[in-house]
Amino acid sequence: MAEGNEHVELKFRIYDGTDISHGSYASSTTVTALMQKLVSEWPQGKSVVPKTMNDMKLIHSGKVLENNKTLSECGVRDGAFAGGVITMHVVIQPALAKNKSAKKQDETGKLNTCGCTIL
Repeated sequence: MAEGNEHVELKFRIYDGTDISHGSYASSTTVTALMQKLVSEWPQGKSVVPKTMNDMKLIHSGKVLENNKTLSECGVRDGAFAGGVITMHVVIQPALAKNKSAKKQDETGKLNTCGCTIL
């Protein structure tokens, strides 16, 4: 079978243990396309909701998948696990949390500066 025609069965587990977007995906599907689909199909009523795909990371076999790579380039293969369904974990880091960490770094930088005048 040609690499582009292979399909893998995936489901995505979010922070509260809920599985979403269970389905069959072509091995030529990019991580970016998967994340865009997850953002558009995110379940209603969750306390943490990604606004864009930049707010999330996909994890497979302990590795964060790169956005511009395809499933086959990331080593996602059908039948690699018992049951045939591969579970990927979705980690959400909202922009608010990113801004807070950037602000803390800015404050740390301010604390480490000094101004001396030698007369």
